[in-house]
Amino acid sequence: MTQGIRFSWLGLYAVLFIVVLYGPVLMLPMFSFNDSIYIAFPLKSFTTKWYVEMVNNPSLMDALKNSLKVGVSVAIISTALGLLAAKAITRYRLPGKGPIVGTIMIPLVVPSIILGIAILVVLRRVFDVDLSLWTIGAGHVLICTPFAMLVLMSRLEGFDKSLEEASLDLGESAWSTFWRVTFPLALPGVVSSLLLTFTESLDEFVIAFFLAGNESTLPLFIWSQLRFPNKLPNVLALGSVILVLSFVIVILAEIVRRRGVQSSKPSAF
Repeated sequence: MTQGIRFSWLGLYAVLFIVVLYGPVLMLPMFSFNDSIYIAFPLKSFTTKWYVEMVNNPSLMDALKNSLKVGVSVAIISTALGLLAAKAITRYRLPGKGPIVGTIMIPLVVPSIILGIAILVVLRRVFDVDLSLWTIGAGHVLICTPFAMLVLMSRLEGFDKSLEEASLDLGESAWSTFWRVTFPLALPGVVSSLLLTFTESLDEFVIAFFLAGNESTLPLFIWSQLRFPNKLPNVLALGSVILVLSFVIVILAEIVRRRGVQSSKPSAF
């Protein structure tokens, strides 16, 4: 009886937690279809004109293109770096492996505002680099590489290392073994890393705020539009699209990762 009451309270807590966490977020798509520039109840009527205006906004489309350029580039670079780092950590005996991993993971625990200011100071004061999409991409690679490494480490540790050893024993070089054995087995993790790092770069605001030049990314554009009440519905429509896109990408990445882990387990027959 006590155990049943405990599970009931845990279930109630889980429901309340989900409602508090995702309730405000789920209101975003609802108000994006409301025929009013004000976020208030009751809703007036259903409309899709805010989405039409969003598509016909050239500044918004330019910001979207910038975010896609940065996101795709960051996903590829951070995944490549994460794959090399994950292979080195899981396959070789490195002196000081713990401190090395801890150093790579520092961007995950340092507040983004501190990290953004530090990168800005280094780029402008030390190297005198002009701010642009390149500097935003560099900052995003710094914070996305640890995510990629964590995903790929779990993947590389999930299959039998004797497959690589067998390839080397059969005369393949280390490079051929990597491309013909390791990479195909790690491919689900690579795809998952690409999707997750792309999402992280697409949604990131603080570092982009400090490192942006004349070209803005999508989060920066949204921030600039919040000062104008008449442009708020377009922002709601855009936020709804980003919300759905991020949700789909994260779910897809997790599905790919889980299928990769399951396929690497030895069959019982």
